[in-house]
Amino acid sequence: MSGTKAVLPYGSWPSPITADDAARGDALLEWAGFLGDDVCWTEVLPEEDGRSGLMRRTADGVEEVLPPGWDVRTRVIEYGGRPWLALSGRAADGLVFTHGPDQRLHRWRPGSEPVPLSPPGAWPGELRYADFAVHVDEVWCLRETVADDTARSAVRHLVAVPLDGSAAEDPSRVRELAATHHFMTGPRIEPGGGRVAWLGWDHPDMPWDSTRLMVAAVLPDGTLGPPSVRMGGEGEAVTQADWATDGSGTLYAVSDPDGWWNVHAVDRDGGTRSLCPRPEEFGEALWRIGLRWCLPLLDGTLAVIHGVGERRLGILGADGALTDFADPATEWHFAATDGRRIAAVASSPGRRRTVVLADPADGSVRTVRAPSAEAGSPASDVPAPAADASAPDARMPASGAEALAPSVEGGSLPSDAPAPSAESVPSDAYATTPFRRTYRADDGEPVHVHVYPPHHPAVTGPADELPPCLVLAHGGPTSRSHLVLNQEISYFTSRGIGVVDVQYGGSTGYGRAYRERLRHRWGQTDVQDCATAARGLIAEGLADPDRIAIRGGSAGGWTAVASIAAEPGLYRAAAVYYPVLDPVSWREETHDFESRYLDGLIGPWPDTADRYARQSPLREADRIRTPFVLLQGLDDTVCPPAQAERLLRRIDPDTVPYRFLTFEGEGHGFRRSATVAASLRAELRLYADALGFTPASS
Repeated sequence: MSGTKAVLPYGSWPSPITADDAARGDALLEWAGFLGDDVCWTEVLPEEDGRSGLMRRTADGVEEVLPPGWDVRTRVIEYGGRPWLALSGRAADGLVFTHGPDQRLHRWRPGSEPVPLSPPGAWPGELRYADFAVHVDEVWCLRETVADDTARSAVRHLVAVPLDGSAAEDPSRVRELAATHHFMTGPRIEPGGGRVAWLGWDHPDMPWDSTRLMVAAVLPDGTLGPPSVRMGGEGEAVTQADWATDGSGTLYAVSDPDGWWNVHAVDRDGGTRSLCPRPEEFGEALWRIGLRWCLPLLDGTLAVIHGVGERRLGILGADGALTDFADPATEWHFAATDGRRIAAVASSPGRRRTVVLADPADGSVRTVRAPSAEAGSPASDVPAPAADASAPDARMPASGAEALAPSVEGGSLPSDAPAPSAESVPSDAYATTPFRRTYRADDGEPVHVHVYPPHHPAVTGPADELPPCLVLAHGGPTSRSHLVLNQEISYFTSRGIGVVDVQYGGSTGYGRAYRERLRHRWGQTDVQDCATAARGLIAEGLADPDRIAIRGGSAGGWTAVASIAAEPGLYRAAAVYYPVLDPVSWREETHDFESRYLDGLIGPWPDTADRYARQSPLREADRIRTPFVLLQGLDDTVCPPAQAERLLRRIDPDTVPYRFLTFEGEGHGFRRSATVAASLRAELRLYADALGFTPASS
């Protein structure tokens, strides 16, 4: 490839990263763990309708652990949780898991088909199980019982399910252990089996507002004694707890009494002490049941995942010394341990999601499942285990309203411009190098952002032209996004479109005070911070002020719609995925877990009804003149299609060009590659028309 880059208008750069590539390019790797010596993980398979397979690496490459067709996934609190557990340190003992379609708990032994352990519900998915532990001859776990498939009403118990399968036909064999709160995590059983711990919280709190760490004695008959609160309470959120491995009875808790999620030791007598007090986060918002960031190891140290706006893996010693692994990964997720090693999903600005194995003994971090790995292909530098180690091109059709105004005239590719070939260049060579920025809002508060500039190894933009830019508002909103190599972002940046990913006030990763910036100000702080980020880029000469678009999903969809209503002169296009838009109706339409979320984001209902009217994106929807595309799964129980439809009833299609694309079989967060690819093509078409460029391909 020549060292001289071709000069082409931004947005028109030819890229080998197609919508189909972006849809399947970043494997969704989750829930790492150990089955004997094998590192296993769940992996969403977009080409199989989003089924989640349990995978491992063998001498022949990556393969599924279970027989074909099994879906290792739980729908607990709709966002899910840890769906599988090895029954012991021996692979021959097999594992337990929740099967996606029926949500029943199953047991699998090598060489056999899985068999159900839990009874069927009155309808598929009525009873859901997650976050498992083994006690003698039972599986102890969280069980969620939902009233219907909307999941608007649910109750939760800690239960014990016999491992012999007797409860599969006899529901009375399932023992209820505890029901201390409306929401709970699964049980953590003390080594030796003397006590059990779990987290609990009640409406209107969310798990990042206030939770309580509960402990109860395990009585000789396998029942639990009266539980007591050991940590947490009003204004304090314990987000994880695990027992020490040395039999001391110490309980490690990740909690934020000082405003940051730090690691604390909870002694048997009730005393607590912070082990490594720092203005850093050693935990995250508990959106999924069973997540862990602090892992007790057999040598008495703790593997911890920590940082500000990023996450590094380190070892925390008994003396409070913290030593990080010398690894470039800046995000670690879904960690698990066998007591000696740590399995996790890691990523960084230069690496997509990868399953890795970290060994504190030698400081090594080895790849188990590389981003490009496919079933049956070797993609690892972990030595293969011994042979006996264990005896999403089709575009989805649009439906609903699809109103298209004449396209905005865009720039065209010069007929004499070179068309660089990229056949021999790996797609990751088209990934940009992102960087962090912190801008200041009008009130002086910091606004943290991730900037992804346009990049192409063989093309650059004209010297007298600034690039278009997409402002990305993440979901949650009590969440964050990660500064990592991302194929979906590369889909845009490799075409000459910049992306700024805004960690607006309310985002996690920067302490409780930053999270609290959004309290009662949803639809205000987030909107203002996104505008601050866009104007910051413009002021730095990194984006064309006349070619700014905004995109977001779920809570980010709320922010995107509120932004084009509040800032009609700033944004020229918007892509809105499965949004929440009408807060009053959403309270009644959404699932149980988030049904009181708005108490913190806006205020208690109906006492603050004026805020609900004032802060809703629908309030000024008639002011919207910005073209948009709205994408919605028809099976979404978190943000039902009715939310999107309420917006469209307020939009005049003769005034505002929009497209409404709906997808059968998709819920909250698209899992099928065809859906994701169709959505990205619709986005690119919108941006080309509205921002004035002619894409080379999609």
